[in-house]
Amino acid sequence: MIEDFLRVRARVSFSEQLEALSLGPSCGLHFPDGFCSLGCRTETRACLGGGATVRQGLLGRLSPLVQPQQPSRKMVGVLLLLLLLPFFLYIAAPKIRKMLSSGVCTSTVQLPGKVAVVTGANTGIGKETAKELAQRGARVYLACRDIQKGELVAREIQTMTGNQQVLVRELDLADTKSIRAFAKDFLAEEKHLHILINNAGVMMCPYSKTADGFEMHMGVNHLGHFLLTHLLLEKLKESAPSRVVNVSSLAHHLGRIHFHNLQGEKFYNAGLAYCHSKLANILFTQELARRLKGSGVTTYSVHPGTVNSELVRHSLFMKWMWWLFSFFIKTPKQGAQTSLYCAITEGLEILNGHHFRF
Repeated sequence: MIEDFLRVRARVSFSEQLEALSLGPSCGLHFPDGFCSLGCRTETRACLGGGATVRQGLLGRLSPLVQPQQPSRKMVGVLLLLLLLPFFLYIAAPKIRKMLSSGVCTSTVQLPGKVAVVTGANTGIGKETAKELAQRGARVYLACRDIQKGELVAREIQTMTGNQQVLVRELDLADTKSIRAFAKDFLAEEKHLHILINNAGVMMCPYSKTADGFEMHMGVNHLGHFLLTHLLLEKLKESAPSRVVNVSSLAHHLGRIHFHNLQGEKFYNAGLAYCHSKLANILFTQELARRLKGSGVTTYSVHPGTVNSELVRHSLFMKWMWWLFSFFIKTPKQGAQTSLYCAITEGLEILNGHHFRF
């Protein structure tokens, strides 16, 4: 039967087969028992009855494809969820964000006569940290690379807090000459330093090096702050009790110190380079605490949380992710709470060298 069918299909052109679908009951095309022109099985003995029978055979096979299907309950549920999701985020997100960022520095300590340095204080967490320190009466130095932007922030803080002792000094952590110049000028200008917050940082930069040839993440996030702290250490000791706060990240868990590839010349991944530098922050904090034991200077590392700041400016993907999950991401003010807690909370000396996160 199959051989007869193949011979018939060879004799009947495709155009004739299509024509059979549009002809009336006497199309005159004969096919083997039980098959129509396109090979569809029919309930009749043969498709002799004309185009109508042929159409029934073809549509019988194709009906699951061409007939409209009733939406399943599962699909209706998915569509309903998608429609309600924006409403859910609008109602529930503030509560979820509050739950995820419940840590708040509740210390009422005032800081008149105290001197603080905050790196990267012209934006994000650094700006909010400096603002709160100024609100409590401290003399605050905004150590930042962009002087013009820093001056605008300083005036804003002065206006909001009424504290005119908010000063801006240039500091480029990617250049050791700039770091040394900042330290030299600060030591000549100030007799005390009670709080040093190493806050500035870069994240997911394309591969580049500092002015001194260090990989950018390690150079700015760790080595720059390492040198700054070293240069200001004697002033911190003289001003004891004093504190050093290093802003790290939960990303340190993915970090590794590759001593054979510290400059990223053998292999480089922007995300992992950031993680490596954050691990270095924590290791530096722990070792500094060990070496300064008994000096009156205590040091802490902090994870501020996932914060909506300019830190992700180098990564389009991260900016998109931050926007997508903006309902659940901390504000810079919320992110600053961990740094503030470690900088001013009384009785924290017994936790010298510890890592904090809210």
